[in-house]
Amino acid sequence: MTETNSPTLAPAEPSNGKGLFGRIVGVFVAPRATFAAVAARPRALGVLVIGLVVVVLGIYTLLSTEVGQQAWLDQQVQQSESFGRTIPDEQYRGMERIAPYVGYIAAGGYLVVIPIFLAIISGILLGVFNALLGGDASYKQVFAIVSHAGLITVLQTLFAMPLDYVRETLSSPTTLGVFVPFLDEKSFLSRLLGTIDLFQIWWLVVLAIGLGVLYKRRTGPIATSLLTVYGVIILAIAAVRSALS
Repeated sequence: MTETNSPTLAPAEPSNGKGLFGRIVGVFVAPRATFAAVAARPRALGVLVIGLVVVVLGIYTLLSTEVGQQAWLDQQVQQSESFGRTIPDEQYRGMERIAPYVGYIAAGGYLVVIPIFLAIISGILLGVFNALLGGDASYKQVFAIVSHAGLITVLQTLFAMPLDYVRETLSSPTTLGVFVPFLDEKSFLSRLLGTIDLFQIWWLVVLAIGLGVLYKRRTGPIATSLLTVYGVIILAIAAVRSALS
């Protein structure tokens, strides 16, 4: 008798199938087992909604305060100066008028951008692993893996927002730059370290675990590839910012 006709077939949902809460916790404490459950039964909506709610509320809450709004203004000035450009007084006054509404603007932007970003990343990964590496996963599976890995960045929001308020700045408190405050902020090394985010590295490693489970491949080479791409991007950003400053 073939396995297809066997009366002892496993049910469609594995016996260790995880509910929404179990999957959320599992991404942090048992990612491999969690991604195995996600790959077997890909569900992304619950995780995506909860992640969006946490991120949007965190951003909105911070930018609704005077501290957050001033931090946003300071960030616009710093970013402009990092590219060698000074914001005129008239433009700055216009930004001050916008500041009370920036919480709504940012929240709305995240609601739109995050799902689109996850969809694009999922499409790219599907193309790489299916078309180039001979995988056979579905887009739904890849999107579910990417969405669950994104919980790492949700935790980053919960971690960073209170620190941003206390520090009165929107600069990330989780980059390597926080460990070298003595460096000239306009130097290439300072800009490079200030771009390397520890939570982003964690996210890439967790994403590599998920993809490894889904495609039955070793995590190490996948993580190395993702981190290499990340490294090239941050090197380019740091180089451009240093050249324009």
